[in-house]
Amino acid sequence: MRPGGRIQAAAEVLEDIFARHQPAGAALQDWGKRHRFAGSGDRAAIGTLVYDVLRRRLSLGAQMASDAPRSLAIAAAPRALGLSVADVIAACDGSRHAPAPLSDEEQSRLAAGVPADAAAHVVADIPDWVMPSFQRAFGERAVVESRAMAERAPVDLRVNALKATRDKVLSALAGLGAVPTALAPLGVRIPAPVGAAKSPHVEAEAAHGKGWFEVQDEGSQIAAALSGAGPRQQVLDLCAGAGGKTLALAAAMGNSGQIYAYDSDKGQLRPIFERLQRAGARNVQVLEGGNRAARDALGPRFDVVLADVPCTGSGTWRRKPDAKWRLKPEALAARQREQREVLGQAAALVKPGGRLTYVTCSVLPEENTDQVAWFRETFPEFGVIPFGETWPAVIGGEAPASADGSAETLLLTPASHGTDGFFVASFRRGA
Repeated sequence: MRPGGRIQAAAEVLEDIFARHQPAGAALQDWGKRHRFAGSGDRAAIGTLVYDVLRRRLSLGAQMASDAPRSLAIAAAPRALGLSVADVIAACDGSRHAPAPLSDEEQSRLAAGVPADAAAHVVADIPDWVMPSFQRAFGERAVVESRAMAERAPVDLRVNALKATRDKVLSALAGLGAVPTALAPLGVRIPAPVGAAKSPHVEAEAAHGKGWFEVQDEGSQIAAALSGAGPRQQVLDLCAGAGGKTLALAAAMGNSGQIYAYDSDKGQLRPIFERLQRAGARNVQVLEGGNRAARDALGPRFDVVLADVPCTGSGTWRRKPDAKWRLKPEALAARQREQREVLGQAAALVKPGGRLTYVTCSVLPEENTDQVAWFRETFPEFGVIPFGETWPAVIGGEAPASADGSAETLLLTPASHGTDGFFVASFRRGA
C-alpha cells in the first residue's frame, strides 16, 4: 500500500473506534479481516498510525481544528509513518484508496503544529477532568509528564536469573538492538521503533522459549524488587494476574521459601502455569482463583505480601492509549473502593514484623498517596518503609527521586525514569 492508502485505512479504523466505542486492537483486527490484501508491513504501519492518533488525539485535533478521523490520521502521519509534511500532502491525492486532497487551511495547519494557545489538558493529551490530578501529582511538570505518556513505549524484558544472565540475553537479542535498562539490574530494553516500524515479537525468540526472559516493564520489575522478598521467606502475591511479578519474586528468592499466587479472577490467573514451567520456578503454589476462603485460611503467616491492586492503568497509557479516553470519574471511584478492600485483606495476612507492598500502575494521587494516607490512618500498626531504605539492598546504588517528590513512596514515570507509570509504597507491621 502507498502512504495515502495507509492514511485512509487508519482513518477508517479510527471511525470504527470512535463511532462504535470499539477497542483499538479489535478495530484493527476487524479491518484486517476485511482487507486481506494488506501485507504485514501495511498492517503494522496502519496500527502504528492508529495508536499514535490515540496517544495524541487532543493535540492533533487542536492542530487541525477538527477531531474527524481523516484529519487526525493526516496530522499524525508525519511522525507515525516517518514522512515529511510535503510527503503527506502529496499522498492525499484523492485517488481510489487515498484521502481527498488537503485544503489550503489543512496544509497550513499540518505544517504549523499545535496552536500556542491550546488548553493545558489539550497539550497534555489527557481528559480535562484528569488534568487536576496530574497537577496534584507533578505540579509544574504536569504537561511534561503527560506528554511523555503520549510517546511510544519500548519493549522491556526481565532476565530470569534462574536460567540466564543479562549478558547472555543481551547477546541472544543483539540483533534486535537490545540494551541494559537504566535502573532494573536484570532489565533488558529494546528501544521503541521509529516511523512505521513495529516492535519485534520477542516471545517468538528461542531465548524466550528456553525461559531466559519474560516481557516485563522496568517499572514493574522495580516494584517487585521493592517488596523486599528474599530467600526462604513466606510470600503472598495477592493480585497475581498472569504471574509477571510472581516470576520475578521466585527468581529473587532463588527458588527457596514459598510463594502463594492468588487472584480473584481465575481467568486472569490461567496463563501463570505455563509461565512457571518455562521459567523453572519451583517455589510457587498457585491458589484457586477466587477462592477467598482458602486464601484467608492461610492466616497472618507472611513475611511479604505484595498487593498489585486493580487500578485505572493510567501509568500504561503509552501502551494502551485508547484506555485514557474511556476512563470516567465513576470508574476511578470504583477502583479506589476496590483498592481499599484489597489493602484490608492484605493487612490481615501480614505477620508481625512482616512487610506489605502496595503497587499500582497508575500515576493518579487518588489511587496512590491518597490510599497510603487512608491505610496509615485505618491500620496504625503499619508504618511506612521509605523506598530509599530498600533500594540499595535489592537494586543497588542510590535510589532515584520519586516523580512526585515524595521521600517515602516511589512514583515512577516515563518522563522521569523511562518506565511505565508505577507507584510503590511499602509498610512494616509492628511486632
